[in-house]
Amino acid sequence: METTSVIIVAVLTVVGFGIGGFVGWIIRKATAEKAIVSAEEEGKRIILNAQTESEAKKREMIVAAKEEVMHVRNEVEKETRERRNEIQRLERRLVQKEETLDRKMESLERKEENLHLKESDVEKQKEELAQLITREKAELERLSGLTSEEAKQLLLSSVEEEVRYESAIMIKDIETKAKEEAEKRAKNIIALAVQRCAADHVAETTVSVVALPSDEMKGRIIGREGRNIRTLETLTGIDLIIDDTPEAVILSGFDPIRREVARIALEKLIVDGRIHPARIEEMVEKAQKEVEQKIREEGEQATFETGVHGLHPDVIRLLGRLKFRTSYGQNVLKHSIEVSFLSGLMAAELGVDVQLAKRAGLLHDLGKATDHDIEGTHVEIGVDLAKKYKESWDVIHAIEAHHGDVEAKTIVAVLVSAADAVSAARPGARRETLESYIRRLQKLEEIAESFEGVEKCYAIQAGREIRIIVKPDKIDDLLAPRVAREISKRIEEELEYPGQIKVVVIRETRAVDYAK
Repeated sequence: METTSVIIVAVLTVVGFGIGGFVGWIIRKATAEKAIVSAEEEGKRIILNAQTESEAKKREMIVAAKEEVMHVRNEVEKETRERRNEIQRLERRLVQKEETLDRKMESLERKEENLHLKESDVEKQKEELAQLITREKAELERLSGLTSEEAKQLLLSSVEEEVRYESAIMIKDIETKAKEEAEKRAKNIIALAVQRCAADHVAETTVSVVALPSDEMKGRIIGREGRNIRTLETLTGIDLIIDDTPEAVILSGFDPIRREVARIALEKLIVDGRIHPARIEEMVEKAQKEVEQKIREEGEQATFETGVHGLHPDVIRLLGRLKFRTSYGQNVLKHSIEVSFLSGLMAAELGVDVQLAKRAGLLHDLGKATDHDIEGTHVEIGVDLAKKYKESWDVIHAIEAHHGDVEAKTIVAVLVSAADAVSAARPGARRETLESYIRRLQKLEEIAESFEGVEKCYAIQAGREIRIIVKPDKIDDLLAPRVAREISKRIEEELEYPGQIKVVVIRETRAVDYAK
């Protein structure tokens, strides 16, 4: 019974669900159909609205396009009109230019015709003038009794004499004014530089004197059978002169470095007291080391004293060797320092590079520091050394030109040459042997007497001036300055001398020139 009830309830439940589902399906279907109809109506309405809007926009775009086309057409027409007007204007200008050119061509043709006519007239006039000149020349030759060539030579000679006379007067005036001004300015600068430069310039000799404690020491220096003195002379290359001079030994030699080594070694031997060949060799070796050290110190002292820095160590050593070199008895290192000071002082007066001038002045005689194993003049050797140690072109040129071997191209070179001459020409700075002094005086007089028109000549003032008396019928007042200049040039070319030589030519007036 219960089972049947359950089944019935289940069946009824199923039937109920089925009926409910069917009823729901019918309701959903009706709702969907209604929604579809509504959507279709909405779509139709949207399509209709879209068609209406598109038609309106289409009409608007067509109107805008038409307006744009009208605008572009107007612009094109306007531009076309402007271009047409420009073309017409250019055409008018071209037409006007063509007309102008036609008129100018016609004018040029007329002028050319007139020119041809004038040229023909000129040719005729030239022919007539040439015939007239020929007749006049023939008439002049007949009247003067001279040919045209003879008359031309006579005229040229007259003009040449007149021009020569006037040019000589002009040259004399210009030279006088230039010399007065230049000498005044140069003397002021040199005098100021010399006054401010207080370098010593004592002449040195070729001998050194070593004091002895007693004359008994002379025997010990000579040694048994002279072996000590021979050893010392062999090791140093210096002659020892042991004579009657009390308590002194003289060292003689032309190499100051060797002489200094011998002096130091001998003094050490005298102090030590043990004098024999082995000891002499030891002392000479020590003396050589001391001299080498002294050379370096002297070079460094020279650079410090002049304020010239940045030199190569080998250049400083070469400068130190100049301490033991002499020129006409003058110490070359002292001379180089003095030239450096003088060059710097004169450069300061002229507004030139002072340091460059001092550097060139200090190194100008660097070639004198080398030994005989290097060939060439001290100028050539100095130039090679300066190039080797990378000195500037200005310094190299100053070394090259300080004796006039080449023409000075810079102010520094001129200043170094002048300072070198001033330092060498100072009284007492140098000495000459009697033989060379007499030879220089004789050569001076020979040079002067070799000129035509010279009557007498005299070398005076220790060869620093030569006075030449000329024949008045051979040399006039205008030729006297030329003779003085030519003699001074010959002296510069053929003689070597410190300082300058004054050349005075005497006639009715005196013409003065200097061989610098």
